[in-house]
Amino acid sequence: MSLPIINEAFLQRVERLQTLLKNNIAGLFGGNHQSKSFGSSCEFADYRNYIPGDDITKIDWNAYARFETLYLKLYLDERQLHTRIYIDVSRSMDYGKGKKGARAIELAATLAYLSVCELDRVSVYTIRESEVTTLIDGMVGKDRFYNEIGKLNDIVFDGDCFISEGMLPTKVGYGDGLSIIISDFLTDNDYERAIDYLAEKKRDLLCIQLLSEEEVNPSARGKNHFYDSEHPERYYRRNINRDILNAYREAVQFVQNRIRSYCNAREASFLLVSDEKPMEQIFFEYLTQTGVLK
Repeated sequence: MSLPIINEAFLQRVERLQTLLKNNIAGLFGGNHQSKSFGSSCEFADYRNYIPGDDITKIDWNAYARFETLYLKLYLDERQLHTRIYIDVSRSMDYGKGKKGARAIELAATLAYLSVCELDRVSVYTIRESEVTTLIDGMVGKDRFYNEIGKLNDIVFDGDCFISEGMLPTKVGYGDGLSIIISDFLTDNDYERAIDYLAEKKRDLLCIQLLSEEEVNPSARGKNHFYDSEHPERYYRRNINRDILNAYREAVQFVQNRIRSYCNAREASFLLVSDEKPMEQIFFEYLTQTGVLK
């Protein structure tokens, strides 16, 4: 598929945003995130009393001249994190004339760009059936972003998606950044174990439930045939009336509440978005209100 995934004017605005992380930072040195431990960056943090064996080059001699006590300067430890983005590429993610799939790719590309601007490494993966495939591995810097982000255009949405079965055998790192899962989560398949796995690894986690406007507010009325997008041999034939629509909306609300509650219980972030919502609103309103960005 060929999608316009880069809007440079919008990306320039995104550069002003910053990712907020909750967990301990255990990434590589040289990034743009402040660790909860002290390190060797150029940004001063605090003082503490000198202890024999400390690095004497960090003694504040001006403070010694005033107080006749040895104080050690402490500096913030800045780390390079690893953002990992997982895209559900099952057939249901292309529902709604392709707008849902296009929005999933736009979200992934923009989140990747934001991490690159923060000097972090970025990897992008697809999840189809029980397999996680690496699309972009350890991307660093804007030049590499523009060279590699076009790979997202090659994504084909097809088949089913088993998030936990795909992710559990993979390496996700420990406490070294943000993991993002972009999916509609409209499945009976297990995704809870994947969330638990990432939580156990001290990864910050953002689950984005992406639904088409038709899935959120269906317009179907009268006699209809509905086919399972991931299993076309399954279909549902029914006269759609108000009671059916109300039952459907309750079911969708149940799915939303289920994953939101599961994420909250594990201190993960959750965001529900429609493919009709503008990217500006998603990033500058929804994600900031959720506490993922500022």
